[in-house]
Amino acid sequence: MPEITYREAVRDCLAEAMRSDPDVFLMGEDIAEMGGSMGVTHGLVDEFGKERVRNTPISEAAIAGAGVGAAIQGMRPVVEIMYQDFITLSMEQIVLQAAKHRYMSGGQIKVPLTVRTQGGAGWSPGAQHAEQLEGWLCHVPGLKVAFPSTPEDARGLLWSSIYDDNTVVFFEHRTLYPIKAEVSDTLEPIEFGKARVHREGSDVTIVAIGRLVHVALRVAEQAAEEGISVEIVDPRTLLPLDEDSIVNSVMKTNRCVVTHEAVTRMGFGAEIAAIVQEKAFDYLDAPIERVGSRFTPIPFAPVMEEYVIPHEEDLMAAVKRTVARG
Repeated sequence: MPEITYREAVRDCLAEAMRSDPDVFLMGEDIAEMGGSMGVTHGLVDEFGKERVRNTPISEAAIAGAGVGAAIQGMRPVVEIMYQDFITLSMEQIVLQAAKHRYMSGGQIKVPLTVRTQGGAGWSPGAQHAEQLEGWLCHVPGLKVAFPSTPEDARGLLWSSIYDDNTVVFFEHRTLYPIKAEVSDTLEPIEFGKARVHREGSDVTIVAIGRLVHVALRVAEQAAEEGISVEIVDPRTLLPLDEDSIVNSVMKTNRCVVTHEAVTRMGFGAEIAAIVQEKAFDYLDAPIERVGSRFTPIPFAPVMEEYVIPHEEDLMAAVKRTVARG
């Protein structure tokens, strides 16, 4: 099994989809010769040409709108919003157009659009280039939302996104791009709505999203040295959400910690906590803990950025609190 990076996994999927299907094409700012701001699409224009790897004007509304139109006409566009923060500029097209046409047409119109975007803190990009906004999109009926944390999941979920007849917003975290993992020789689609249990445990369940999956895995190793057995569940897709896997895990461990890099207040973790409370309340031996960023714009100064976003010690403290209270 080859070992590839998260970045290479995304690129590999895009290339394979374009080789096998002429209806798949890419659009975004500087994605052709430059390869995008994170180098994900580097080299694809050499193989597929400028008709299928299209640089666009600096207008997120235009990028998303063109993608909606192409998808309605039968293409399978993959559009890149350079920074997740800038998805705010394309919300009208994504929320009012892409998410609504299939429903309003009684299923006659399909919008097989994939919106790739990346973001996250960890390299001091400042307040306008580091937000995590997955919770916004999860509030919109008609969309699907994916947030893979590993190369294997990125490749398989992106393929499923491209071939879904609904619009999918596909989140990537920039600090995950260099991580490596083994993947199958054959690209295998991953079904939406199927969580992944990264680690079995018996004392507490951590439900982690994106970058925090890897933080949770390190915390689990530390906790094991102190006699605490941690189970880690990665939803992988937030819409649809595999509620059963999360609830079943909590029923087994009787405790739950939810973590993500987005701000804690109104973050997606609140939805997970609500589901656990509704479906597994009688199994809980302690209150549900939430670990996320502080409620502030992401600071530019590295020391302040580090203070705002969650780290291993924050998650470890939450694990110890819930175990102690149980």
